[in-house]
Amino acid sequence: MATKEEVLQYLRKSTGDVSGEELSERLGISRTAIWKAVNALREEGCEIASATHRGYRLLKEPDRINAEDLLQNLDTQFLGKEIQVFKEIDSTNEEVKRQALRGARDGLVIVSEEQNGGKGRLGRAWNSPFGTGLYFSFLLRPEHIPEPLTNATLLAGLGVVRALRRVWGLDAKIKWPNDVVIGNKKVCGILTEMAAEIDKVQYIVPGIGINVGNQSFPDELAVKATSMLIELGKPVKRSEVLLVTLEELDKLFIKKEFPLKEYSDLCVSLHKKVRYTRGLKSYTGTAFAIAPSGELMVRSDEDGTEIPISTGEVIVQGIYGQNI
Repeated sequence: MATKEEVLQYLRKSTGDVSGEELSERLGISRTAIWKAVNALREEGCEIASATHRGYRLLKEPDRINAEDLLQNLDTQFLGKEIQVFKEIDSTNEEVKRQALRGARDGLVIVSEEQNGGKGRLGRAWNSPFGTGLYFSFLLRPEHIPEPLTNATLLAGLGVVRALRRVWGLDAKIKWPNDVVIGNKKVCGILTEMAAEIDKVQYIVPGIGINVGNQSFPDELAVKATSMLIELGKPVKRSEVLLVTLEELDKLFIKKEFPLKEYSDLCVSLHKKVRYTRGLKSYTGTAFAIAPSGELMVRSDEDGTEIPISTGEVIVQGIYGQNI
């Protein structure tokens, strides 16, 4: 454990002031190392009071994500047994894929405070400002990949929804296939990528971005995006959101079963007018069911044909303020 993390943990447990001498003796490090650790923690946003002859006192911690803290509190069977946290990265999905090629273990989780190359479905950029959202990706080896593998995205969305509903009581629901919404606004997006050979999937990488502490959004996003902070009216620790979400995801990917009824009950795309694309042409219809294999079933306005939609853009009436 890094010196600054040892100092932080000791200050957390202390109810009053802690002298530099006490820290030095208990942690077995020099007074100079203590001073450097305290300054490093302050630079990361910790408010630490200090006074001559009294020592240090932790007043406030920033909403920081720390791998060691996560590992101590995480209760999963396989997901997140290895967690790496970056201050900034191009994309958590890209980092998982890089490490997968080097033989990374099943269930590896990569988290970043900021992404400078975050991306969403269909190649769209994903707004990933520092310290406000929760951006993470995880590695699934064949043992935990569902059949059909396209259901990985659906299970990931369901895991997020379960977490937000269970712990924070948010009315989170799923916009098929890869968004989580509250009301008609997006709070989470999911991008799933994979690597496969001719007859075998090597791994799948679901990437998840949750708007946690965003106080506002750029004008072009404000009409269709929200955050946990906005919905709850109070701040939420991103580390807590990550812990709860990983535990829900772990349960789903251990079983690998697609809970069709639960998913359907939580899917805002159903029983609404939708616009979808097939080939180069756009069509309209009514989404009426989710197939056991994960497709969105749409009844065509053109001739009443029941069409399974598995890929492509689907616009849902009323969601994100869109009209058909």
